[in-house]
Amino acid sequence: MIRTGASKARTIAIALAASACLTAPALAQQKWEPSKPVTLVIPAGTGGGADQMARFIQGVVQKHSLMKQPLIVINKAGGAGAEGFLEMKASANDPHKITITLSNVFTTPLGTGSPFNWKDMKPVAMLALDQFILWTNSEKPYKTTKDYVEAVKAGEDRQFKMGGTGSKQEDQIVTAAVEQQTGGKKFTYVPYAGGGQVAVQLVGNHVDSTVNNPIEAVGQWRAGQLRPLCIFDAQRSTYTAKVTEKEAWSDIPTCKESGLPVEYQMLRGIFTTKNAKPEQVAFYVDLLKKVMATPDWKEFMEKGAFNQTFMTGPDFEKWLTTAEALHSDLMKKAGFLATQ
Repeated sequence: MIRTGASKARTIAIALAASACLTAPALAQQKWEPSKPVTLVIPAGTGGGADQMARFIQGVVQKHSLMKQPLIVINKAGGAGAEGFLEMKASANDPHKITITLSNVFTTPLGTGSPFNWKDMKPVAMLALDQFILWTNSEKPYKTTKDYVEAVKAGEDRQFKMGGTGSKQEDQIVTAAVEQQTGGKKFTYVPYAGGGQVAVQLVGNHVDSTVNNPIEAVGQWRAGQLRPLCIFDAQRSTYTAKVTEKEAWSDIPTCKESGLPVEYQMLRGIFTTKNAKPEQVAFYVDLLKKVMATPDWKEFMEKGAFNQTFMTGPDFEKWLTTAEALHSDLMKKAGFLATQ
C-alpha cells in the first residue's frame, strides 16, 4: 500500500504514542519508592552479627539520606529467628518490610520444623559471607588450635563447653563438625540468644571456647580478653591492617592449616516480602548498592573481616538453593533435623 506524507505522519504519531504507552510502565517501575517507613526485621538477638549489620545499614541510610522514608529496625529473635521469618511470611503483600538473614534462613525451618522456607520471601541481595573463628579466653593456656584440640581429646566427654548462638543453628553445626576431629569427644554446647552475649560469656570463662563471627568478638580481641585460634575458611583473611597491637585478621591461620579440617561460611543477605514487584526489589537492590559504595561500609567490612561477595537475581537464588541442600545434609549428619 502506498502512503502519502500525511498518512506517514499519522503512522509515526500512532507509533510514538504506542511506544509511550509501552515505556510508561517501565519508567514507573524504575521510580517506585516506599510510601511509608520501611521495617527491617532482624531474626536474631541484639548484639550479634546480624543485629550489628542491620543497625549499621540503618545508620548509613540515615547519615547519607539514601531513602526519603525512615528505616526502622526491630528484633524478632524468638524460635531461633522463626518469629521474624513468620512475620515476613505473613506480610507477603507489604513491600515495606525487609529482613536481614543469616544461614538461619535454612537452619531454623530444618531444625525446628517451623512452617517457613526462604522461598516464602523474595531474595534481594547477598551482602557478604561471614566467617567463623574458634575463640578461647586469652587467660587459658591454649596458644594454638592444636593445643586446644589435644586438650579436648585428653579430657572427659563433654568436659569442655562450647558457647554459641541458638540451638541447631550455624554455631552448633560448626561445633558438630569440630567434634568429628576430637577423637569422639563431644562438647557441652551452651546456646545463647546472640553473638554479643556469647563473647561476654567467654570473657567471663563461663564457656571454654566459641565459634563467634569476627564482628561479634573483635572488641574483646582488641582488649586482649579473647584469643583467636583459627578461622573456618579455605584461605586466610585478606585484611592486613592491625586489629590489635601486633595482629591482623590475616595473621589468624585457617583451621585446616592448623590440623582442624573444617570450613564454614554464613550468609548475610537481604530479603523482602514474597509478592514484592520487580521494581520494588530493584529499589532495595539500588539502595544497598548505595550503602555499599560508602566509605562507612568498606570500614565495616574490614572491621568484621567479611568475605565481600555480592549477588542478586538468579545468581543469588541459585546460591540459596545450593546452600539449602548443603545445610540439610550437614544437619542430617549431625542429627539436627526436626524430622529425625
